[in-house]
Amino acid sequence: METQGEKTHTCGTICLKYLLFLFNILFWVAGGAVLAVGVWTLVEKSDYISLLNSSFYSASAYILIAAGAIVIVTGIIGCCATLKEMKSLLIMYLVLLLCIFLLEIIAGVLAYITYQECFPLCYQLDDELRQNLKVTMQQKYQQPGEESVTQAVDKLQQEFKCCGSNNFSDWTNSTWIQAADYKRLVPDSCCKTPSELCGDRDHPSNIYKVEGGCIMKLEEFILSQLYILGAVGTGIAFFQLVGMMFTCCLYQNLKEDPY
Repeated sequence: METQGEKTHTCGTICLKYLLFLFNILFWVAGGAVLAVGVWTLVEKSDYISLLNSSFYSASAYILIAAGAIVIVTGIIGCCATLKEMKSLLIMYLVLLLCIFLLEIIAGVLAYITYQECFPLCYQLDDELRQNLKVTMQQKYQQPGEESVTQAVDKLQQEFKCCGSNNFSDWTNSTWIQAADYKRLVPDSCCKTPSELCGDRDHPSNIYKVEGGCIMKLEEFILSQLYILGAVGTGIAFFQLVGMMFTCCLYQNLKEDPY
């Protein structure tokens, strides 16, 4: 009977090891996904972030990268602790899981609260950022040494199908328009079908005149991403509860350390 009981205990431990190992693989993949989103944000959306002239949004991307890296490292520690059956590593792994869990819950709740407070009743990332985008467009577009800003503005207007910061009339007071030798109303990137000098006409059939300014589209995009990130972060956090449960069970089932 004693031998049978010991065998059952051993089978339970092996089962927990495999379950925890599977959890760590999934956890590792999740960390890689978070890391990839952070890198994608910096690579693909860095132009938009620079136009907003705010460190908050670039900091958010770096936080995602850091969080993904921490999750990957934690997953590696979890795999080592599971395979080697080291209680000290299991404790470290459990503490790291708990810390990440609390951070993700806090971040998710803050993201949700910010989203609820700001959408759909607020019309701002904030007034300063709105003004910064307008000034950047008016003063730096098509100016010497500001090629990156020009490309970012063109990309923004085409991707979000908008014209100007608040509306197309923002371009009237731009340095580029006022200094032009020939009549220009808006940049060619405001056109629904961009072509050379198509910005000479501001008819709604030709440009994004009635679709709204770019700042509103950009706000909607950022707020939707904020909502998604909050939901995903909270979801992954509760998924970690399963990992913490498996870790505690495995810790209880392991025999005394052989070292």
